[in-house]
Amino acid sequence: MINKLVEKIRRTQAPVVVGLDPMLSYVPEQVRDKAFAEYGETLEGAAEAVWQFNRAIVDAVCDLIPAVKPQAAMYEQFGVPGMAAYEKTVAYCQSKGLIVIGDIKRGDIGSTSEAYAAGHLGHVQVGSKTLAGFHEDFATVNPYLGSDGVRPFLKVCAQEKKGIFVLVKTSNPSSGELQDRLVDGKPLYEHVGKMVDEWSRELMGDAWSYVGAVVGATYPEMGRVLRELMPKSYILVPGYGAQGGRAEDLRNFFDADGLGAIVNSSRGIICAWQKETYARFGADAFAEASRQAVKDMIADIHRGLGL
Repeated sequence: MINKLVEKIRRTQAPVVVGLDPMLSYVPEQVRDKAFAEYGETLEGAAEAVWQFNRAIVDAVCDLIPAVKPQAAMYEQFGVPGMAAYEKTVAYCQSKGLIVIGDIKRGDIGSTSEAYAAGHLGHVQVGSKTLAGFHEDFATVNPYLGSDGVRPFLKVCAQEKKGIFVLVKTSNPSSGELQDRLVDGKPLYEHVGKMVDEWSRELMGDAWSYVGAVVGATYPEMGRVLRELMPKSYILVPGYGAQGGRAEDLRNFFDADGLGAIVNSSRGIICAWQKETYARFGADAFAEASRQAVKDMIADIHRGLGL
């Protein structure tokens, strides 16, 4: 799958992933009203509104980008109907030729991690049949319970030719409370980066590993260090735009060929219609506003990288 992701990045010239992280407040009123008219002000109604919102945005941007990243928590808040909307979103994006990075941040021990890996990237045995659950192409994984929380994902990735992005240095302001703590004279995130590098060499695609890393755009100097520590790992870069990461901060995450990283934007794309910059589109053309925001993001990243 990493080969497919890199090929799609090359073809689109867009190292961009759109985060499908919908809140009901992001969904235009006409979409919500239609869903509520059919299902009522219920969890089912909320899930339908989110699904229709996602579908319109995906239709508008799918030819511009290589990948999307639905954040599972945004769907879980609506219970079982929300998770049904998550699965529909994953399947629809794949039908449009997009790579799906499931932002699930799972990581546990033993059979629990095995179940997470099977449910999101692998297959589960049901009687005489072997079936896929949420069937994302990549998943985000929390390594801070140790390697026995990650290895079940590595096993499934090897079987399925899928991938993971391991949290190394996250974009949130308080990440340093733990991740920057010195251990044997170096910050903890560097130790995790070295572990990711070791795992990455076990599961190689043509040029890049199935094992990638998450490193926030809000920490460009740390990104430079981690790019060197993990030369075979693609870096998923959150924090661009709404969280303060700038295009000029991204150079350290890429290699000399302009590869090696893919930059996420969530609110900056899916909430574009609510921003003054794109007010001309209005609520009725929210998806077109998202399309323009994607084009602007690609141009901004090209400028920042000097492409």
